[in-house]
Amino acid sequence: MAEATPSNPGGTSGPPRRFRQSRGRRVGDAVISVFIRAGLVPGSYLLTTRGRKTGRPRTNPVTVVEHEGKRWLVAPYGVVSWVHNVRADPRVTLGRLFGRRAYTVREATAQEAGPVLKLYVAVAAPTRPYFRATRDSPVADFVAEAEHHPVFELVPAG
Repeated sequence: MAEATPSNPGGTSGPPRRFRQSRGRRVGDAVISVFIRAGLVPGSYLLTTRGRKTGRPRTNPVTVVEHEGKRWLVAPYGVVSWVHNVRADPRVTLGRLFGRRAYTVREATAQEAGPVLKLYVAVAAPTRPYFRATRDSPVADFVAEAEHHPVFELVPAG
């Protein structure tokens, strides 16, 4: 049985899907990255972080959410490599088309993350199976999920 949440006290929905990196996912990321780089995927960017072990640049496709005048990065698959990288070095760049912009990231609290996660689930349909909360769930359910889906505020670098 799924974990109970404020709007689902009985925990009757199924458990969220777990992220697994695979060759197919890497190929899919490479393909979507071409479209993002060309500026053809609204709201999506290529996030470049510094590898926490190698120091080499690492690039991943991400969707940016705008909420209350701020820009946010969401980790819909949980604590994946890019999350470890930004926790080790909060300096990142976002790029698409011909532009790149530098940012420093700040990890959000669960209270800050809840509304952002709700917006994210509304715009990023392919990632919905990785969440217990649904589009129609209250923000409180997303606050409860925040520890499993890190959210980072993008602060423009000086």
